[in-house]
Amino acid sequence: MGSGTPYFIPLEEAIEITLKRRLSPDSEVISIDEAFHRILSESLSARTNDPPFDNSAMDGFAVNYIESKNPPNKFKISNTIAAGNKFDNSIVSGEAARIMTGAPIPEGADSIIPIEACEVDEENETVTLNHESKPHFIRKKGENFTENEILLKTGTLLTPEKTSLCAAMGHNKIKVFKPLKVAIISTGDELRLPGEVLQKGEIYESNTFGLSGLVKWLGHEPVRFSSVVDNLDKLRETLDVAATKCDLIITSGGVSMGDRDFVRKIMEDEGEIDFWRIKVRPGSPPLFGAWNDTPIFGLPGNPVSSHVVFRVLVAPYLRASTSGGGLEEKRVRVQLAEPFKTSPTDLILRRIVIDTSGENLLAYSTGYQGSGNLNSLVLADGLTLLEPGHSGEKDTWCDALLL
Repeated sequence: MGSGTPYFIPLEEAIEITLKRRLSPDSEVISIDEAFHRILSESLSARTNDPPFDNSAMDGFAVNYIESKNPPNKFKISNTIAAGNKFDNSIVSGEAARIMTGAPIPEGADSIIPIEACEVDEENETVTLNHESKPHFIRKKGENFTENEILLKTGTLLTPEKTSLCAAMGHNKIKVFKPLKVAIISTGDELRLPGEVLQKGEIYESNTFGLSGLVKWLGHEPVRFSSVVDNLDKLRETLDVAATKCDLIITSGGVSMGDRDFVRKIMEDEGEIDFWRIKVRPGSPPLFGAWNDTPIFGLPGNPVSSHVVFRVLVAPYLRASTSGGGLEEKRVRVQLAEPFKTSPTDLILRRIVIDTSGENLLAYSTGYQGSGNLNSLVLADGLTLLEPGHSGEKDTWCDALLL
């Protein structure tokens, strides 16, 4: 690693460096049936007003509001209007139209009386209104959105609600980013797949499964490789294949300062390192650069550290590559309900449970904060963002990243 390579830098500086190798995925047009959890590559505008016409918000009768005052009032039932009615309908003074939810409002009517507030005489085809009708029971044309209004912007990750909105806007096909293929590689002689019998000194490999889930969570496609033993030739071979098949490489483990931290060694000798180590805890050892021109993040091997560093370093990079797309990180302001250890130099990311029952959001530790304790992350609602120099004293405030 060259003497000019940034070393042990603030998180914000590290993010800026990664963005110099930002990816630019291609786009494709897909059916709305395939839209869930995809990322829009162009903004969508409405092809219609919603609703396209004034319509009833409930089952009842459409009448003239002035004539419904001073109830009870009797009206002649003129006709029945159902949802999907394609005919022009109207009422005159003294008439009421039986109307269903979603049906168009007839000319001459400006309010609705719910069916339960009426007495219907089917034999004489009359209805008695026991209450005044309600103008606000009419859904007005364009009250939700108007034709040509932009509702979903480039980079939007399509949740079920947003997919439904695409359909309501009139889109049966949409233009989205092709998911980035992200190689996930764990390293270490001690790693075994879940389900295998552990020998002395071995542990189950868990990082690639969690990191794959995080990649999917952001709308991309993980390509999980088998764990690589601590061998430079095997690691080189795996990185070469990953660089050929994938848009981005994420490794886990082997980036610290030990003699057998082979990811760092091979990147120093044969790759390109843009920075090594960042001022966060847990998770200070990561590196970023390129292998055969393919961007690579070298994440720590400790499970909590790999998850946390992904959230604060890799996720912003992936979002930037799709115009800010993917699920947004949400931050809240919390009050520390107990003292927390802090640092004069590092951003501290403690796992916390957030109590929402009182006036303030209170942050409690999930317990033992070891970087190998995945359960502490499972129990957490968020991560503290304790800035360098924060006192960490009880009752002080800090931002927290929601998990």
